[in-house]
Amino acid sequence: MAAIASLAALAQPTRLDTFRLLVRHEPEGLAAGEIARALDVPQNTMSTHCAVLQRAGLIMFERRGRSIVYRADIAALKTLMLFLAQDCCAGRAELCEPLVAELATDRSMESADAD
Repeated sequence: MAAIASLAALAQPTRLDTFRLLVRHEPEGLAAGEIARALDVPQNTMSTHCAVLQRAGLIMFERRGRSIVYRADIAALKTLMLFLAQDCCAGRAELCEPLVAELATDRSMESADAD
């Protein structure tokens, strides 16, 4: 299940920090070396963390010249958050309906960027 892979990937502190950093740098993304420097992590270790996040569907990458630039997959984040809210409510809409409604708007992602 995609949710389990995503949550497992984010359960490691460096990967969570990486994902949060990439969300803040949307839509431009960051080169792998920039991520490693920003988080003070060796580049080979950062490559491994990025590979885990990419396999979990949370980030994507593209080659730009000699650099690999990573970007957060905001649609995947939104899907994960909606899944958690809808699944955890177990049919009790009054528990999660306000959260699901907020996640369904672009405004919710703007406030996440402000953090």
